[in-house]
Amino acid sequence: MNDLTLPNPPTVDIRAPMERDGTKAVVRRWLKAAGEPVVKDEPVVELETDKVVVEVAAPVAGILDVLMASGRDAEPGAVLGRIATGAGQPLAAAQAAPETTQPPVPGERERFDPALRLSPVVRRLLAEHGLDPRALAHRGTGRDGRLTREDVLAVIAERAQPAVVEHTTAEPASERSATAGPRVAAQIPHSAMRRTIAQRLQQSVSVAPHVTTVFEADFTAVEAHRRRHKPLFAAQGVRLTHTAYLIVAAVAAMRRVPEVNSRWHDDYLEVFADVNLGIGTALGDRGLIVPVIPKSQELSLLGLASQLQRLTEAARGGSLKPEEVRGGTFTLSNHGVSGSLLAAPIIINQPQSAILGVGALEKRVVVREIDGIDTFQARLKAYVSLTIDHRVLDGSQANAWLTRFVEVIETWPQE
Repeated sequence: MNDLTLPNPPTVDIRAPMERDGTKAVVRRWLKAAGEPVVKDEPVVELETDKVVVEVAAPVAGILDVLMASGRDAEPGAVLGRIATGAGQPLAAAQAAPETTQPPVPGERERFDPALRLSPVVRRLLAEHGLDPRALAHRGTGRDGRLTREDVLAVIAERAQPAVVEHTTAEPASERSATAGPRVAAQIPHSAMRRTIAQRLQQSVSVAPHVTTVFEADFTAVEAHRRRHKPLFAAQGVRLTHTAYLIVAAVAAMRRVPEVNSRWHDDYLEVFADVNLGIGTALGDRGLIVPVIPKSQELSLLGLASQLQRLTEAARGGSLKPEEVRGGTFTLSNHGVSGSLLAAPIIINQPQSAILGVGALEKRVVVREIDGIDTFQARLKAYVSLTIDHRVLDGSQANAWLTRFVEVIETWPQE
């Protein structure tokens, strides 16, 4: 035989998942190069939608053949690559493998080490910067001490040397025209996630007339309860945040105006029995993702806080599962965590009918009458807004919903 492979190598297709969340999936990058050996269940390629990054694993062990390049759209079930199995491996690779003594590149062997439980984003950063995850294990701040994206970025920042890079034309400054326009510092290609987010936001504004109503809520009672119960929650490994209280109040408001938890159809309005509440979670310059807490109305304050903690860590670590961003019926945007007092309108997460916005908590001076005398008090307050699809809801319904929401927040029991 003249070729270097055994005859008729059996192959197994690597296919895109049949189920996905988002308008489309794009091949983000291959984690292994064509011709490289892979082991069964090892992640070999990443697919990106507007909501999640999904790893596709090798169905069998063998030699990888890449068929779909990075940046290509991957329809459900599409063949992304193939794996030559068993006797189909190249003879040269099979013969050379036992003699290989070179140590793996830092971060490469650890890429598929289940014990480390690294997210796709963390693995990519480690590989790109040649970092050994075992050497950074003591830096992990995630659940059970695992490394998070922020942990790795902090290490990268510490090692980086300060530098200023400026893209300019070769034309001397003295010869440039004052009307030539601003200099370009960089051209940043849009990621698949950013492109899809832009399309979805534009589509939402186009199909749904947005109207926003704004109330002010007093969080003094909530804060008193939270301070008293934080140690009890912490003893169970759960952080008690204000967001958990917001969800409880939102569920109560749904009972007052169920139509807020709905979906518009041309011939009818679909009102949902379950409040599958999505939490807008910022991913820095990577965009925004909305993990969903299904059946929020069935969970206690502890249950909500626990789910919030788990989903937020998974979102920022890049390890959310597709099913954890599906099926939302209503969304909460707690934009105040980054300092914003008011955002309006907040774009509705289609095909939902409304979205709640909560601004930053701050102490404000208010006038309260005590025994017939006006007094000045410092109270913890925030602006809360409800942006509605005006096809579905009227202003009176939005106001009734927010009235009940604020009532629950301001009269939180102090047990």
